[in-house]
Amino acid sequence: MQVFETLEDMGHEEVVFFNSPCSGLKCIVAIHSTVLGPALGGLRMWPYATEGEALKDVLRLSRGMTYKAAVSGLNLGGGKAVLIGDPEKDKSEALFRALGRFIGSLGNRYITAEDVGTTVHDMDYIFQETDRVVGVHKVHGGSGDPSPFTAYGTLQGIKACLERRYGHTNVGELSYAVQGVGSVGHHLVKLLRKEGAKVFVTDIHGERVQQTVDELGAEAVPMSQIYDTDAKVFAPCALGGIINEDTVPRLRCEIVAGAANNQLESEEWGTALEKRGILYAPDYAINAGGLMNVAIELQGYDKERAYLAVSSIFNNIRNIFNLADRDGIPSWQAADRLAEERIHAIGKIKMPYTKRFKDRLSGRSPHIAGAD
Repeated sequence: MQVFETLEDMGHEEVVFFNSPCSGLKCIVAIHSTVLGPALGGLRMWPYATEGEALKDVLRLSRGMTYKAAVSGLNLGGGKAVLIGDPEKDKSEALFRALGRFIGSLGNRYITAEDVGTTVHDMDYIFQETDRVVGVHKVHGGSGDPSPFTAYGTLQGIKACLERRYGHTNVGELSYAVQGVGSVGHHLVKLLRKEGAKVFVTDIHGERVQQTVDELGAEAVPMSQIYDTDAKVFAPCALGGIINEDTVPRLRCEIVAGAANNQLESEEWGTALEKRGILYAPDYAINAGGLMNVAIELQGYDKERAYLAVSSIFNNIRNIFNLADRDGIPSWQAADRLAEERIHAIGKIKMPYTKRFKDRLSGRSPHIAGAD
């Protein structure tokens, strides 16, 4: 990878490598944009095969966060952190506290949160060293696990897809294939089943599948067959890159709408879905519920306000489809256009942050339950 050329092409402002031999920390933080506000993005822990693979992932994910925040109407920029390691074996208090000190050194430019491979417990360790972290435990004034909000937002996006394709939002009338039943996927299946929907599930972890089958009455299918089910809606809720040349021809669904990031291996496969008549809900727009939820912590967390904010994903997805129709472009391109137009319109104009928000970012008001 030609690093500086890649950064220029993708529009990144800053990439920082953190290393702490004492704790085993090897982390990359990518700040894509701070035009709309400080960059907020989760901390992903994954056993990357190479450092180049980790760098590629963090660059893609951080850019996606910029677009996610912009299309969701948030006054935040986009960033991401990837921690190289096995989340089942390599976690320690020392590791996350070292990372907390590094994140604190970035000042107001980056705020981290939970992501794949990390938990609220891990965020609490980071919080001991810096207040540039959200998604911490409720006892600290945080919102806790963001997964239910990501799932709830995904459901709102699915309803917008149903309205567009079938003229109704009756979730229970259709069947769904959910790929990945970790934290978000499991919550999504729960919501779908509550609406009376038939749900097929798969996951690389067999115990997760069995738990979802036993608890929620879903039907298990092998991982290799999830693309071939007769479900009307395919909901990717695992890792990205799964809409590609191998899978697009196999899909038998009419809608792709799920919570995974970077679902399209490349943009051409979003266009390929369109050509096949498959309605696609752009991933960073439909899965923004978790980001919307933790962003509210920056102003003083309120659960009711969080659910109200996440409900707006229905209209966001509807607006993307309307723009796609108006301009005659695929939905993925319409989402990008909406995000880019907002970033361009706001430019470098100073955001009207609340005093609490500004104090939070300057370090004067860390998470304190009930603080004014």
